[in-house]
Amino acid sequence: MGTGNGHSQPFFLVAALDDLAGALQFLTILPLGTADRFDPRRAMRYFPVAGIVIGTIVSVFDTLAALVLPLPVAAALDVALMVLITGALHLDGLADTADGLLGPHDRSRALAIMKDSRVGAMGAVAVALVLIVKTVGLGAVSHHRGLALILVPAFARCAMMVAMTAMPYARSEGGTGRAFFHPPARAVDLAAIALPFGLSLFLGWRCIAIVSALVGVTALMLLFYRRRLGGVTGDLIGALGEVVEAGLWVALAAGVPS
Repeated sequence: MGTGNGHSQPFFLVAALDDLAGALQFLTILPLGTADRFDPRRAMRYFPVAGIVIGTIVSVFDTLAALVLPLPVAAALDVALMVLITGALHLDGLADTADGLLGPHDRSRALAIMKDSRVGAMGAVAVALVLIVKTVGLGAVSHHRGLALILVPAFARCAMMVAMTAMPYARSEGGTGRAFFHPPARAVDLAAIALPFGLSLFLGWRCIAIVSALVGVTALMLLFYRRRLGGVTGDLIGALGEVVEAGLWVALAAGVPS
């Protein structure tokens, strides 16, 4: 019996690392090899951990940049690095979502617009505003800045997991995000959310601000999605992640002592 347990533990660890690698391959452009065994539903469980990995890279970069640059300048470079690491994947979803939903379009027309690869005026404005808010918000944060840089990307991907679990897929035909919804997620699939929540306790009272912003922005966005489309798509989930990140930086900046 002891031998069997010894074999099962390494197997579980290898499977977990494979799933984490799959999450990073989907969410980033990090060179992690091919995704031969990519399982969207299993990889989704590790989205918060992938967010921590992304945030750690940016946090280390920020620490070095802040040695020679003012914090607002370092913040601008941090945001640019985040876009580079993620391949602008979620910004593309934000642009498509803004073009489709922020206008007088019915459901079918909105879904068709979001499938169009061209970016309209509303999408361009939404991307610019979110990047500005992120940069200004991050630039105003100095207390626990390194930890915040790790937590914000992780919490954004927690919100994406919640959307995949709580909302149905809005398209009847296939799409980029469809594979993440079948089979339906279970509560156990959200276990990794506990990791960033636990780390947030080290923010002190700012933990309340960041968690409140996470819950509030996520709930409002999902309510908006439900009313407009009755569900979510890959674009909407990406947009959720971007808006949540911007909202968290605003919440953290608002908590900076005067």
